[in-house]
Amino acid sequence: MLRFNNPSLTRYPIQGIDVSHHQGAIDWRTVAAQPNVRFAIMKATEGGDHRDSRFAENWQRAGDAGLVRGAYHFFTFCRPGRDQAQNVLATVPKATGALPIAVDLEFVGNCNKVPTLEEMATEVNAFVTELKGSFPEKPIFYVTPEFYDQYLKGNEARFPDHYLWLRSVFKEPAQEGCRRWSIWQFADNGTLDGIQGPVDLNALCPSETGFEHLFPTVAAN
Repeated sequence: MLRFNNPSLTRYPIQGIDVSHHQGAIDWRTVAAQPNVRFAIMKATEGGDHRDSRFAENWQRAGDAGLVRGAYHFFTFCRPGRDQAQNVLATVPKATGALPIAVDLEFVGNCNKVPTLEEMATEVNAFVTELKGSFPEKPIFYVTPEFYDQYLKGNEARFPDHYLWLRSVFKEPAQEGCRRWSIWQFADNGTLDGIQGPVDLNALCPSETGFEHLFPTVAAN
């Protein structure tokens, strides 16, 4: 399989991870001591009623270890967006200095339904609208190339304003001064002290040396 070296901290000074219950028990102190882990985005919810079994523990311990935290929701195509937002609201604490809510939009692991563009835009808008009272900041959309090409590309105006978190494990995203994307997931098989097994690795767009310019809700770190 074609691989490339992970991006350097010189070019991408802010790097981090995303995790779920699949990583099991994490030694957050050990993880946070590594220079390539400045932030952690953890799975909180999926669909209308599923909550990740490790979320509460990961959220607390990552924060105690001094990492910038974020929560993500896996968006299912088979539940109304409003129902899914209520699941997030019941699960994710409102915390000072946290990243905006991230929404995982992809076909892998989803239900068999393939919504039309109109259906997808309607439900994603309903989801974001329902969150606004508690999480007014612009959400982060995690997208695979397949989802981006089928729904977002050329149709951005039909979706809520958002930051883009791109999955691209084979090549570096095109540089556009961070205007097109904010976070790059560059590996799904990373290894870190403190985590058993593979973990997803990410980087903020390369012009960023802190969080507060890109995500104003995050306190300076």
